[in-house]
Amino acid sequence: MWAALAVTALFLWLALRGVPFATFAKVIASADWWWLLGPSIPAYILAVYLRALRWRHLTDPIQPISTGPLFRAVSVGFMANNLFPLRIGEVVRCWYLRRETGVNAGAVFGTVILERVLDTLMVIALALGVLMLWGSAADREIARGALLLVPVAVVPTLVLIWLRVAPDQMIAVAERVLRPFPDRIGAFVEELLRRISEGLGALRGGTHLVWIGIHTLNIWLVASTIPMIAGFLAVGVQFGSVVETVTAAWFMLAAIGVAVAVPSAPGFFGTYHYACKVALERFGIPAETAVAIGTLVHAVFWLTLTLLGLAVLRMRRTSLGELDQAAAPPAPSSGKAPTPDRR
Repeated sequence: MWAALAVTALFLWLALRGVPFATFAKVIASADWWWLLGPSIPAYILAVYLRALRWRHLTDPIQPISTGPLFRAVSVGFMANNLFPLRIGEVVRCWYLRRETGVNAGAVFGTVILERVLDTLMVIALALGVLMLWGSAADREIARGALLLVPVAVVPTLVLIWLRVAPDQMIAVAERVLRPFPDRIGAFVEELLRRISEGLGALRGGTHLVWIGIHTLNIWLVASTIPMIAGFLAVGVQFGSVVETVTAAWFMLAAIGVAVAVPSAPGFFGTYHYACKVALERFGIPAETAVAIGTLVHAVFWLTLTLLGLAVLRMRRTSLGELDQAAAPPAPSSGKAPTPDRR
């Protein structure tokens, strides 16, 4: 946590360095909130819905689940990432889906890893694609960051394939590695790996993979792009053409995707703002305007997804304290099936 807070403080300093605060405040004060909120809030909710649709194709081999519980679980997961440290929202949403449907959380966690791999690959492709077509030598920082994410995508992919093809072999290797640790840790990891291997049915291919790809493209190239363009319009930033506007939005989105991969405090404060500054300055946007756009877009992102998650918790009568307890590693199960929450 202290390291994450230090990273956040560092990137906030980098984002605000050289920014005249009077001009920055003026840009924020003159922003058109109708332009900012009107397109952005529906786009963020659409992104959550698309993620629920994508997750349904990943969880279907484990247990058919309707979109409603998946949408609520994704909403709660985003909210948890905004409020709790260590990206614990990925664990929380697995717990929440188990609470609503009775699906095995360990098996579902394998699908969450797959999602993170897909999103990382999309960020890499988006960053390198934009840089290849419209980039310049001044964009090496983003290109270097995108390339650093390659192992983050490749290593989990190889591990998941190994676990899918030869689960017993991988579990045996894990047992040898964990011998110096207490037996309960080894038992927990072994059970988790077995459950994850059960949840990798989406690697079979076919229609599921086609829809997973379509939803991933829509999440990033449509739903996540609209709030960036809304941020431009809200402060009156205009580009030469629609193509350049979309290019700037994708460039900003790629930079954010690279930056938020850096461990930081909850809510991506600092890293998000610095990424916007780096991305937009290459289009000739002044630093104070670039940081103002980042601040506005991030504020709407944080508030929309946090309030959406809190609304789901309120509607389903779940407390934040329950989420905090869910983040703790459970003891190895006795094999008894969980009882679904039918509320």
